[in-house]
Amino acid sequence: MTPRILDRIDRPQDLHDLSEDELEQLAQEVRATLIETVGEIGGHFGANLGSCEIAVAVHSLLDSPHDKVLWDVGHQAYPHKVLTGRRDRLDTIRKYGGLAPFCSIFESEHDIMGAGHASTSIGYAVGIKEAMRRGDGEDGKVVSVIGDGAMTGGVAFEAVHQAGGLGTPIVVVLNDNGMSIAPNVGALSNYFNRMRLDHTLWKAREGVEERLTRLPGGIGAAFERLGPELKASMKAFWAPGLWWEELDWAYMGIVDGHDVRALRRALRAAFEAERPVVVHVATVKGKGFAPAEDGGLEGMEKWHAAKPKSIAQGVPAPAKPAGKDAPPQYTKVFGDALVRECERDERVVGITAAMNSGTGLSTLQKAMPERYFDVGIAEQQALLFAAGLALQGARPVAAIYSTFLQRAYDQIVHDVCLQSLPVVLCLDRAGLVGDDGPTHHGAFDIAYLRCLPNITLMAPRDEAMLVHMLHTALRHDAGPVAIRYPRGEAVGVPLPATPQRLPLGTGELLREGERVALVGYGSGVGKALAAADLLAGHGLEVTVADARFAKPLDAGLLGQLAAEHDLLVTVEEGVLAGGFGTAVWECLSEVGVAPRILRVGLPDRYVTHGAPRLLHEEVGFTPEQIAERIESAVLDLRGSLAGA
Repeated sequence: MTPRILDRIDRPQDLHDLSEDELEQLAQEVRATLIETVGEIGGHFGANLGSCEIAVAVHSLLDSPHDKVLWDVGHQAYPHKVLTGRRDRLDTIRKYGGLAPFCSIFESEHDIMGAGHASTSIGYAVGIKEAMRRGDGEDGKVVSVIGDGAMTGGVAFEAVHQAGGLGTPIVVVLNDNGMSIAPNVGALSNYFNRMRLDHTLWKAREGVEERLTRLPGGIGAAFERLGPELKASMKAFWAPGLWWEELDWAYMGIVDGHDVRALRRALRAAFEAERPVVVHVATVKGKGFAPAEDGGLEGMEKWHAAKPKSIAQGVPAPAKPAGKDAPPQYTKVFGDALVRECERDERVVGITAAMNSGTGLSTLQKAMPERYFDVGIAEQQALLFAAGLALQGARPVAAIYSTFLQRAYDQIVHDVCLQSLPVVLCLDRAGLVGDDGPTHHGAFDIAYLRCLPNITLMAPRDEAMLVHMLHTALRHDAGPVAIRYPRGEAVGVPLPATPQRLPLGTGELLREGERVALVGYGSGVGKALAAADLLAGHGLEVTVADARFAKPLDAGLLGQLAAEHDLLVTVEEGVLAGGFGTAVWECLSEVGVAPRILRVGLPDRYVTHGAPRLLHEEVGFTPEQIAERIESAVLDLRGSLAGA
């Protein structure tokens, strides 16, 4: 068996002495490693297969970490990890205690920036290079690798604008595969598509410019004197890079992103330019894996990520026989419920920010495409678009992951809440999402939304309550509503045939006991009920209530529970600082009630990646740990209230 070149690569500098033939082979070996490893353990897949040659070409020319390579999002950074000393740990990626799912400055000196949310790498690059120009730290080359999907995010445009104005000498590798997770949308996507389909435009324009200046009889000289006017006109007619050049960037492309030689030629020229340069690279998402590469847009979207053990011997593994019926995913319950609400009310529309499948809106997209809108990776525009729709009488539902909604905070404050517009925010992936880690945990939404006037906050304890809450939110005309719900399987309760409108700000008593009352919010209700079962086994019957609303709170129910119990326990899958438990304490203290409160939730730190079960154990969010804390708080050696 021929030894692999990859086995000799322990750091990026090991690529510097390889021939271009060897570099081409190395890229193929990296791709084969990804197919074998990620197909077994699961993880981001398609974009990484498409970026193997880019990673090899960039690291063969640069001296990382002296030179800075910035990978936008991180979906495409697995080849970078393989080439920067983490090859033998790739099988731990996204696992508890293993490699991070995205780039992490805490993991490797070659990960120059933390990532996980799109569109940020150019902004980082401008800041890093301008610091170098000021004399802060060692000087070096700075490269941002960003996908065309991430370029639909407004923050990327802001960085491009600044770099052009400053003349910041950075290189942007625009990795253009026509996809983010789902197919890209919008005018910019259409623009890239036109460029991708006709790569002869650039060379044709150069040829026309040269030939015009060589015309005889003084005509060519006249064209030469026209100078900038001529070039601008020719660019407008021919050049795919016009947009970049008008912002004072040099444009190079389109380069075959799977040709290491072509990439190295383009990158060398870009590094020598000493000005902002974009190298436009065409790649195939899922390159080298036929079901993704040859499956069209559907195949590329399906294989954006691979599930564990989904690939064997380089091909999709046979489907496992169906077991007993599992509860539906919360995402699917939401998607189906939204379609039914659209059928009931012609004003209802759905909005996503490039996450149609992840949010469940793909169901609406197929059933009622005219009621479905995808704004691209542009959460701010999603909320502004929703605000505009609401002003005209529509009932927009913006389905956005809890962590991504952070990107639109000003629009929530300034445009939706301030004007008390009837916009419904559906926050999927609330709580600890697992393998994607701290960049994707939905830990902060309760705290960052609760402080805003005019908004109503709900969280369902099960899938039936999610259906009721969506129905309720769409019939609330007095302001925005946010509904948070977790990733993964629901509880398994029957779905209602007809949803009910819930009275705003009302909780529900689920179990009656004494001494201790647990008040859960959202997924915290299930934890509270399970802890109550454990406590009952130890002879302590406790009360359990479902708050249902974090704003407005059911002050009457909370006051009653506080008056009738020695200890009030709040349970939420969100940060404690400013969260639901804090809201309960504030509510009761304002009316002069001062019960003893034990708050259970997420700590004041970023939680790592790993299976949710392991993460819940780490932060003390399991029924066993909750029950143990309650027993410690309630029972002392005399069986009386501890600390009383």
